Amino acid sequence: DYVVVKMIPDNRLPPRHLHSVHTGKTFAVIKWESPYDSPDQDMLYAVAVKDLVRKIDKIYKVKTRNSTVEYTIKKLEPGGKYHVIVQLGNMSKESSMKINTVPLSAPDALKIITENDHILLFWKSLALKESNFNESRGYEIHMFDSLMNITAYLGNTTENFFKVSNLKIGHNYSFSVQARCLYSGQMCGEPATLLYDELGTGEDSSASKTRRSTDVAAIVVPVLFLLLVTLGIGFVVLYMRHRRLQNSFTAFANSHYSSRLGSAIFSSGDDLGDEDDEAPMITGFSDDVPMVIA
Repeated sequence: DYVVVKMIPDNRLPPRHLHSVHTGKTFAVIKWESPYDSPDQDMLYAVAVKDLVRKIDKIYKVKTRNSTVEYTIKKLEPGGKYHVIVQLGNMSKESSMKINTVPLSAPDALKIITENDHILLFWKSLALKESNFNESRGYEIHMFDSLMNITAYLGNTTENFFKVSNLKIGHNYSFSVQARCLYSGQMCGEPATLLYDELGTGEDSSASKTRRSTDVAAIVVPVLFLLLVTLGIGFVVLYMRHRRLQNSFTAFANSHYSSRLGSAIFSSGDDLGDEDDEAPMITGFSDDVPMVIA
């Protein structure tokens, strides 16, 4: 035995399982289910979006017969905070949730250039990768002194660089650059942070490494150049000596060349010694003996 029971739809129930599916910089995708399964007619929902930062409200209407409803809320602001309320059009019980949109990205390529009595912060324009960012909004710069454990707001600028002066010797600093905060500092961009090690050298760690590598290169390159020049001169000297020895040997060989035999004739030391022993020693000439030269 069995009994079929059909529940009477109650339009005073709230939407079920309201949650966020995806949140971007300027939109949010939300999803919920109808108050009861398998609606037999179109249901009208009211989606109220309350901007918690700017204190303004917007209401959107959604009409559907689906049991599961997915809706995209558009025209939101990056880094905003919103309270979303979904209920039937007859002002029944409501379901609510909070949404925080994704803030603007951090500026790229933040770097420090050290000058004599100050430093310069440089970064790429955020408008190159963020279509929702206008340069007129500008950037704000913060500094954290780790020795004093103090965070200071240095100011804002619409340029892509910022000058920082009056840094203390022996202090370590962290600088952050982000899209300027709106509405009393409640809607900000992601910060780009860079450490700066100030130990009397006026350089950060990256700048110090770059400077060291530059100094090493300035020493190594001239030494290598002088070494190459010395080796070149040595090769030239050796080549000249080799040529001189070769020419001397050639001249010596030509002087002992016999055209009759077709070869060069060299006497050994022994032969020279024997000839010297056998040859009579010439002691001199008498004045009264005539010398005849044939």
